[in-house]
Amino acid sequence: MRIEHVAPPAAAPHPAAGNRLRFRGVFYTLLLLIAGTNIPTPLYHGLQQRFGFSSLTVTLLFAAYVAVLVPSLLFFGPLSDALGRRRVLVPAVAVAALGSVVFALATDLAWLFGARLLQGVAVGAASGPLTAALNEAEPTGDRRRAALAATLASAGGLGAGPLLAGLLAQYGPAPYRLPFVVEIVLLGPALIAVALLPADRPATAWRPRRPSIPPAVRGVFGTSAAVSFLGFTVVGLFLTLVPAYVTGLSGSDNVALSGGAVALMLCCACGAQLLAYGGNAHTLQTSGLALLATGSVLLAAAGAVASLPLLGTATVLGGVGQGRLYLGSITEVNRAAPPHRSADVLSSFYVVGYFGVAVPVIGCGLLARRTGLPLAVQSFTVAVAVLCLAALLVLRRRSRPT
Repeated sequence: MRIEHVAPPAAAPHPAAGNRLRFRGVFYTLLLLIAGTNIPTPLYHGLQQRFGFSSLTVTLLFAAYVAVLVPSLLFFGPLSDALGRRRVLVPAVAVAALGSVVFALATDLAWLFGARLLQGVAVGAASGPLTAALNEAEPTGDRRRAALAATLASAGGLGAGPLLAGLLAQYGPAPYRLPFVVEIVLLGPALIAVALLPADRPATAWRPRRPSIPPAVRGVFGTSAAVSFLGFTVVGLFLTLVPAYVTGLSGSDNVALSGGAVALMLCCACGAQLLAYGGNAHTLQTSGLALLATGSVLLAAAGAVASLPLLGTATVLGGVGQGRLYLGSITEVNRAAPPHRSADVLSSFYVVGYFGVAVPVIGCGLLARRTGLPLAVQSFTVAVAVLCLAALLVLRRRSRPT
């Protein structure tokens, strides 16, 4: 039985009020899912010692996550257009929770790979529909605000995950279980939020998306994607091997410190994008490359002289450089893409970014087997710096005054 109350018109709820709650719920869900995928980051070094695997295996764990994330992104995004957001997002959040359960119960390396695969499926399935849901739920219909919210949720989640996990593991009980238990609890409201999304089924036929690039924009896309790839390479290094690098440099097993270093880099990248929003794309790319090169060199030097202040400086410069480089690159690609092909072009750009995060760092893991982690990271970052400077020269030569 439903009891209805008669209220004057002024007291009737405005439709935007419900949309605001829905918008916040979707934002929270995206933030939490991204944060959950990076909770293992500061724990990898301890898990290495616990289960006896190498730095190369750490990079392969991350690559396995990306290997299922990319096809999930291309498969489930169009599926949510055909079935509705709720029908895709509820199972995706449940799979994310299952991934955290597997992590918390892990007894060997196979469990860790299983957990990472589940996380990759969940984030790949949810990220596109959640971004679309933000557009649909924005109370005023402002798509620029919705896009900014999606960027903040993604970047904020990247930084919040390692920081939260580091603090919980360092100062709480059961360091390899508590962070994942907290993640599971926090996913409860997210599950409710997506379950309350409208159940309307759009009249759209399902077809998996295959990224493609129109010939007219391949030049701009190739340059922007290539330089952005370098920025994502540094992100991949921080998400996999830098926590162990920080541990060796500091001589301390404090996982809050290693998680904080990763969070600092990612937060600086997020802040740089907010501050530079609306800036000239070419300037953002060139300044980003210069800052990223400088930060990479300082990261190598910090390990050589065992300097935490130098490490902090390198982390900030690298984060700001990556943020400016990414913003400039995606702005350039978005500007050049034809309106009727923008989704395909941007999907391709994101795929390049994901491969930049996952693939090059495997080479660093292979090198670490021969030289040890400190020298491998130092060699890797110097190589990145050289490539950044080369890309900077190419961009400057191609620029022409208008």
